[in-house]
Amino acid sequence: MNPEKKPTMDAPAAPAPFDVESVRREFPLLHDTMRGRPLVYLDNAATTQKPQAVIEAIDHYYRHENANVHRGVYQLSESATEKYEAVRDRVKAFINARSRNEVIFTRGTTEAINLVASSFGSTFGQEDEILISAMEHHSNIVPWQLLAQRTGATLRVVPISEHGELLTDDFHSLLCERTRLVALAHVSNALGTINPIAELIAAARDCGARVLIDGAQAVAHTRVDVQQLGCDFYAFSGHKMFGPTGIGVLYGREQLLDAMPPYQGGGEMIQRVTFEKTDYAELPHKFEAGTPHIAGTVGLGAALDFLARFDFEAIEHHEQRLLARATALAADFPGLRIIGTARHKAAVLSFLLADIHAHDLSTLLDHEGIAVRAGHHCAMPVMDFFRVPATVRASFALYNTEAEVDHLFDALRKVKQLWN
Repeated sequence: MNPEKKPTMDAPAAPAPFDVESVRREFPLLHDTMRGRPLVYLDNAATTQKPQAVIEAIDHYYRHENANVHRGVYQLSESATEKYEAVRDRVKAFINARSRNEVIFTRGTTEAINLVASSFGSTFGQEDEILISAMEHHSNIVPWQLLAQRTGATLRVVPISEHGELLTDDFHSLLCERTRLVALAHVSNALGTINPIAELIAAARDCGARVLIDGAQAVAHTRVDVQQLGCDFYAFSGHKMFGPTGIGVLYGREQLLDAMPPYQGGGEMIQRVTFEKTDYAELPHKFEAGTPHIAGTVGLGAALDFLARFDFEAIEHHEQRLLARATALAADFPGLRIIGTARHKAAVLSFLLADIHAHDLSTLLDHEGIAVRAGHHCAMPVMDFFRVPATVRASFALYNTEAEVDHLFDALRKVKQLWN
């Protein structure tokens, strides 16, 4: 690894002007101040801000539509149920699922992955292998470790390069007839690496393995078509795509979900219960025990409506311009080391500056009104690989501007001067 080698990135040509100022006007919190300074919010990989339409949708539900779903035969409950289930149809269209039965509402990506590990993984045994990569979020590591401990299955890990890219030759070498499941991130939250998942999914399926994709860092930034990708499971969270916290989605192939046992037991997921036997509900409700996060689902629907207004190609070009500018400024910044220099990256810049600890650097940037993430980003194996305890991560979204990128580096210059 050569920490002195600085990457360069040419800014892509945009297909059409992207009116970022118009977008920003829809996000109330972006106009607040922090420590007396205009807020520069660059922690989008952790959670995104919420547009006014999402805030109003949740408020309207609680003020005028609040009732439990699927249970009442009175108008308010029927209206809430209709609104709740309409979001399932919007998710189906958003990711191009074959059927609404393939859309399972969860609390987020973490629960979606745990659902698959618990339910699909219930038939795993000592002869089975689970293949993940060295760049995974803890949510796509720990559930598989627990499954391996329960069943005797073997967990195998595809290594990454010093640029933070998955070593595809090693991936193909590790794939074998024993591989039962491949679980990979679409985009690394710690490095920004965009994995060639279509190619990897095809190879895994050719080997007879099923594939789960952690899409938490992808769905707000690029168009996702689960049928085109060919994956068996795809998981994502509402709060990383301008929706509320506590709501997410598991997409699963209907025939797989149909054969899988329930993840949790309780109300909603049953047809009939006696002390001798329980008959389970049909999909998708078999996996949605208990009262769901109805308001969160309504908010997710509003977030999907918000995203549907945009051309994803325009979003990608805008965010790639921000990444290109940040990468160029970082390459010319004395003492700054970028962690993760993959050729194909989402708009994530992880870095360290001189001998300043990431937590100290983040705190000092906070005094300039800049919100960035510092830590291991729930990806400790990545930090171990690069031999660092933590990084500072600036992650961009469609409402960020080039002026905010410049402000970040102006603040870094100020911090470095003060630190020295």
